Amino acid sequence: MSLDPSNSRATTADRPQHRIRRRTGGPESNTRLTASVAAVLLVLLAAEGFTILRVGRLLTPHVFIGMLLVPPVLLKMGSTLWRVSQYYLGNEEYRRKGPPVPVLRILGPVVIVLTAVVFGTGIALLLGPRSIRAEMLQLHRISFILWFGAMTIHVLGHIVETARFAPRDWMRRTRRQADGAGARQWALAVSLVLGLVLAIAVVPQVGPWLHGGRHVVSSLQR
Repeated sequence: MSLDPSNSRATTADRPQHRIRRRTGGPESNTRLTASVAAVLLVLLAAEGFTILRVGRLLTPHVFIGMLLVPPVLLKMGSTLWRVSQYYLGNEEYRRKGPPVPVLRILGPVVIVLTAVVFGTGIALLLGPRSIRAEMLQLHRISFILWFGAMTIHVLGHIVETARFAPRDWMRRTRRQADGAGARQWALAVSLVLGLVLAIAVVPQVGPWLHGGRHVVSSLQR
């Protein structure tokens, strides 16, 4: 039996969960990333919500912001699913942190599915064939109503955590308390740049769409 402390440290460091922590920074880092992205999404979704009030006249900014949202939304889904997977795979640190409260735990998959439907139908409505536009518009509207209700509960349930953790990677006093602040900042920045590129690429389709689907446009203006 070896009593060499260096061997003990090496064995501990080589455990799978320690390797995961070196790569991801653990629950604190995951929470910071999720909260930072959530704070940005709240601002963008508020702007998107404003365009809905006059979507017939604000269709171009509605589409632009919608496309801009796609990569950050995917980033937040990824960070959330990572936390869930680590918890259920038995990662000790994530198990100690614990799951969300039962209501939010049940609501999480619903929010993810509805988010995918809202964005998917919106993209299909704009870029899909004319034959499916009426159906996509109806599904987009219905899924948005359900999504809005679920998101309201989701946001209220996480608002304190978001306000607490979102600034930590951006404040000198707290950014070094968890490894990887720079990587998380870059991840958020890259998602926004990708969203901007996507928005710029898709927005030119709004004009031809308006000319090719007047019955759908009249539905938007009701």
